[in-house]
Amino acid sequence: MPQGTIGVHLMAADAPQLLRAVEHAEDLGIPAVWLISNPVDPMALFAAAAARTERVLLGTAVIRTYPCHPIVAAQQATVIAELAPGRFRLGVGPSGANNETVYGIPYVRPLAHLRAYVKAAKALLQEGAVDQDEAGVVARFKLPQPPPGVPVLASALRRRSFEMCGEVADGAITWLCPDSYVQTVALPGLRAGAARAGRPAPPLIMHVPVCLDPDAVVVRQAVRQRLGFYPTLPHYVAMFEAAGFPEVRDGQWSDRMIDAVVAHGAEAAVAERLEALRGACGGELMVSPIPEPADPAGSTERVLRLVASLAR
Repeated sequence: MPQGTIGVHLMAADAPQLLRAVEHAEDLGIPAVWLISNPVDPMALFAAAAARTERVLLGTAVIRTYPCHPIVAAQQATVIAELAPGRFRLGVGPSGANNETVYGIPYVRPLAHLRAYVKAAKALLQEGAVDQDEAGVVARFKLPQPPPGVPVLASALRRRSFEMCGEVADGAITWLCPDSYVQTVALPGLRAGAARAGRPAPPLIMHVPVCLDPDAVVVRQAVRQRLGFYPTLPHYVAMFEAAGFPEVRDGQWSDRMIDAVVAHGAEAAVAERLEALRGACGGELMVSPIPEPADPAGSTERVLRLVASLAR
């Protein structure tokens, strides 16, 4: 993962549109694209994209670990890696307590589970075999082909999860973390975990929502429309409180929270902020376009073109 890479998190209504979005990002010269586990299966989508692109890095942010066994994830990742050698990155994470309501899977000891999952996936993808029974993750399997060497990254939100990533993962992926929190919690945690494991700190992929509109009222409306449920989720409430935003207990985005998380304003100001963040995080940026309600397609395209220009 080249230091200072800037990529985009893509969203679309269905698989054909999302596949075209990946191809379009490559055509623009964007170095990396990321998909979440909604609305389509990112592994299946990336298998198709791998065969139709040549240069762009492909990454999941993230695959939900509880409903997807690490052997299955490794097999899927191997297919993508064979179609796009050196271009795929497997990002994994435990999601939240909705594992119980949606999948019927108990959400037990998520950090220990994630650590064991990362270790199992790395063993398969980087060594070719796994024999593990840890924290409820049982995996005994050998790949029939040479391991593809796929990096395994993990989601992180609180200090202990960043430390875990520093110890065992190939990188940490943030989501909606304020800039100051990345500097005072995420990066120190990542480095502390790596130091305990006696290895260099892996890279941080910093998620940054972006809205190119100079009208702060429009921006805040767009953020609340697209991301409104996050301040109601316990893990995010805890993160924002730790970051110095006690108003998150009201269950909604305050203007102050939005300004701390979202890069918004005129294009020149947003470009300056992204460049500063790219240098400060020491790893990679993952930009999420926040569409303006009045022009969702056009505003998203402007963000993609800005990212492409910064990549150049």
